[in-house]
Amino acid sequence: MAQAAPREPEPKQKANRTRGAAQAPRPPKTLRERIFHTLPPYAGPYHVGYMEIEVPARNPRHFSHIKRNGEFALKLDTVLFSIYYPCLLPEKLSSRTRVPWLPRPRAETCRGYAIFLNVPNLPVTAYIAFTSMFTKLPAHRNTKFSDRWPTLEPATVAMPTSQDTLVDDEQRDEATDDEHQGKLKFPVIIFSHGLGGSRTAYSAVCGELASFGFVVVALEHRDGSGARTFVNKTGDSADLESQDLETTPPPPGRERDDKAEKRKKGKKTKPYYMVDYIFPKDNALDTSPNNSRGVDKELRGAQIDMRLAEIEEAFHVLQEINNGRGECIAGQNLRVRGNVGSSSRGLDGVDWSDWKGRLYLENVTMMGHSFGGATTVQALKLDRFDWVSQGIVVDVWGPAVPESATHSMQKKPLLSVGSEAFMHWKENFDRVERICKDTQTSGALCWMTTIRGSTHLFPTDFAVLYPNWMSLLMKTIVNPRRAISLTVHSALEFLKITLPPHQTRFNEAWADEELLRHADSKTQVSYDHRPDDKWVAARLKIANEFSLRLRSWLPWRKPDAGVPRDASGKPLTGLLNWGPGREVWVHLSPDRNKY
Repeated sequence: MAQAAPREPEPKQKANRTRGAAQAPRPPKTLRERIFHTLPPYAGPYHVGYMEIEVPARNPRHFSHIKRNGEFALKLDTVLFSIYYPCLLPEKLSSRTRVPWLPRPRAETCRGYAIFLNVPNLPVTAYIAFTSMFTKLPAHRNTKFSDRWPTLEPATVAMPTSQDTLVDDEQRDEATDDEHQGKLKFPVIIFSHGLGGSRTAYSAVCGELASFGFVVVALEHRDGSGARTFVNKTGDSADLESQDLETTPPPPGRERDDKAEKRKKGKKTKPYYMVDYIFPKDNALDTSPNNSRGVDKELRGAQIDMRLAEIEEAFHVLQEINNGRGECIAGQNLRVRGNVGSSSRGLDGVDWSDWKGRLYLENVTMMGHSFGGATTVQALKLDRFDWVSQGIVVDVWGPAVPESATHSMQKKPLLSVGSEAFMHWKENFDRVERICKDTQTSGALCWMTTIRGSTHLFPTDFAVLYPNWMSLLMKTIVNPRRAISLTVHSALEFLKITLPPHQTRFNEAWADEELLRHADSKTQVSYDHRPDDKWVAARLKIANEFSLRLRSWLPWRKPDAGVPRDASGKPLTGLLNWGPGREVWVHLSPDRNKY
């Protein structure tokens, strides 16, 4: 990690440069959205559609011999994921098309978060219910897949009708022959969540990318790394290979535990089972930098193996949909009325013929946060993921990345976006830096950056929904929405460089602040906000915190010149504002002559 040095002016970058892209018009807020916590609308030129799919795994199985309550803990029976995609909205919108942010069943999900956070259940459930129980994603369920190019007209222009087009004849002539019946094809991103996450916990990032023309698949991992998830079953649990219940007879002279027997018998009659966060035995805080025992390699390694299998299952589903067999997938879907965690709409209204041949599946991008970042790094290393061509890791949990001599060096382009809180965790920083340097050594493009004033949860929806708690408890300094913008804009610029040109033909509509173009690995890093050792990676330190907060609360305070703004013109101010060109530190970047 570079040593602190006298600060020098950093090269200025263009702020919020979207190259003329128009944000898709948004419907007005409902009364419920004005009362409860809300997620901001996406800034891209597309509206965002949403659907969720849970289908049986092709090969149900368990991973590792780790058990809880006499059963294997890591079981792959089904795969569950959400798809965020560019869409066209119907003329008449219904509130039923909006997607709840908190996964169903909501009260049970809240209890799962309480277990994960090791706090009393009732206060957590009550607080989330009061603030976000009815929060909806700014996305619409099962809407029509977009077949239009993004408009480059001013945002005041009304959206065209279904007969209109957003691309002129010259642009249409440039379309490649592999597009299905003249319809647009879209690049694909697969997103892997971190510990305690879910398929909707990163909707701000996933939906934002979809609004710029990506199909984003957000996994819900059932490996015991999420707070709580529900697995629907296709039959009796005894018929599922992954269950592999403990059937060995008890030793002579000992009777089997009657409670355990009743528990197992009860589970056979349930049409679902629940997976809560799995704490490592005798090492519950293996995520902590101050944990002398380090990461539980056995559990975390098995979880990554299962996560990779889930990603492969999701990719297979995408192939089926892209090959025109979407109706078959819909027939297998377990997220239907009557099943746990399901919407009453299921996949009703999806025009599967419109999805045929619409996805670029030969250059998929892997993306993940924290433990999902470790999953992404492992996927980039393995030969069987030859359909993954580049990766984006956000505040990756470096020590959880498996180290094995049998795995080849990381040879695919990589973008690492980190938080300042994790930057001060030296072990993690050194591990991530080693991964990035290995990528550079292999000849692949690689950037390693840090967003100033950010803490570990900055890419999650929790940072957007609860910014005051993030600021007070974790000492987050940057505006959370600005941190997400910097992440998404860096990702778009990275993909513009690394994806094949035919997948980025409408990149003129992508937000582009030229964050990577002006990246300089000689950036001077400041340690002014490094916390005491016991808080390393968890929070930052803020000097003169009281006066800073007091000034930020003054109603007549004017934002500093050059402060970025959101699509509505509202300034994205934090406790400190460094201005364009000074918001990101760059630790590693490729030679500009290489791209």
